[in-house]
Amino acid sequence: MRTLFKGGTVITGRGPKRADVLVEGEKVRQVGRLILTPADRTVDVEGCLLFPGFIDAHTHFDLDVCNTTTADDFTTGSRAALKGGTTTVIDFACPNKGESLQYGLDLWHQKADGRTFCDYGFHMTIDDWNESIRAELPEMFRQGVSSFKMYMTYPAMMVGDRDMYWALKELRHLGGICGVHCENAGVIDGMIAEKKAAGLMGPSSHPETRPPYLEAEAISRLLRIAQAADCPVVIVHLTNEEALKEVEHARKRGQKVYVETCPQYLLLDESVYYAPDYSQAARYICAPPIREKANQEVLWRGLRRGEIQTISTDHCSFTLAQKDAGREDFTKIPGGLPGVETRGELIYSYGVAAKKLSLAQMCRVLSENPAKLYGLYPRKGVLAPGSDADIVVYDPGDSHVIRAEDCVANVDYNPYEGFVTAGGIREVWLRGRKTMENGKVLDTVPAGMYLARGKCDL
Repeated sequence: MRTLFKGGTVITGRGPKRADVLVEGEKVRQVGRLILTPADRTVDVEGCLLFPGFIDAHTHFDLDVCNTTTADDFTTGSRAALKGGTTTVIDFACPNKGESLQYGLDLWHQKADGRTFCDYGFHMTIDDWNESIRAELPEMFRQGVSSFKMYMTYPAMMVGDRDMYWALKELRHLGGICGVHCENAGVIDGMIAEKKAAGLMGPSSHPETRPPYLEAEAISRLLRIAQAADCPVVIVHLTNEEALKEVEHARKRGQKVYVETCPQYLLLDESVYYAPDYSQAARYICAPPIREKANQEVLWRGLRRGEIQTISTDHCSFTLAQKDAGREDFTKIPGGLPGVETRGELIYSYGVAAKKLSLAQMCRVLSENPAKLYGLYPRKGVLAPGSDADIVVYDPGDSHVIRAEDCVANVDYNPYEGFVTAGGIREVWLRGRKTMENGKVLDTVPAGMYLARGKCDL
């Protein structure tokens, strides 16, 4: 089956260009103005932008956390992803301390295989370090897992500085890359104890016990450990100016550091935690917290300058009933926000349309860079001959208001309720098959494919 997308503007990491796209089967065959190859069907995309399918390299589907399980599993989460133009997610396989990496990977395959509507891969969480874990790492690469995650907070998941150093050295040797959640766990615990002693148990205590300078401190410490290990690292969900300055210092030393941020840090500010209604404030609890408004422009500037390479969502969704578990104790509020469904339209609307990003920059941070960073390029992340025919048809004239009632994620609120988009996603194609049209996911049977990934090429 040959499909010709005619009359649109193809967006690449170098810029937009008027071009038609010929798809044959699951692959892009030609991109150009004068495609003479006959097609079985023609899709009129006049006036629309054609992006490579977006990649969200930071999701948490079907994750047991805080005595509950995320509201979105791989089925509901991947449907939400497709609706939002995300054709590939990379989720986190999370074995518990004492469990093998293979056990964690097998468990996540059980959660995802045959249940996922978009294509998917896995990062592997390292929350323990010993000879057995070290010996497993080559097998992870053989099974297509080339990126890893470590935590500097959360006792059930964090590793100490020594083990992080050893793990990074081994990953450097194998050619892997590691993302790190950076917050100072010890001082945060001390601040939480002080709040509890004072009886300050509401949601506003969450950002006050996880201040931006403790994120910056942890990033600085990580980067010195990475310097000792001579290993590139990814700073996940970076939120603020002080943190970004630590990255700048490391890069000036000659270190290779990649940075990810998220829509919540670009578009929301910490005033959300001070709403008088508990439920209204609790829904925004995430870690690191949403910061003061002044940090938004710093992050947008970092994206424009290429200092921040990717925008993921850290999609970790809970219902309002689940969030209610912390009504008497803010530390029991499950942390995380939904975001995979709205990321593309928000970044276009409040980035490109607001002239904070160019179309090329949006393509890089949502598609091209994550594909290169996580070993999927050029199969993913670009519309070029031989790439997968993952296509987001964006209509700049199709504006609408974001409402939870219109969303397909398995949650009963949306953090961006009432935001007005500049245009909208008209269609989403996954490997040459139309999977979403006019806000409706067309697939009824999950057809997502597991992606065995190569090494970083960014």
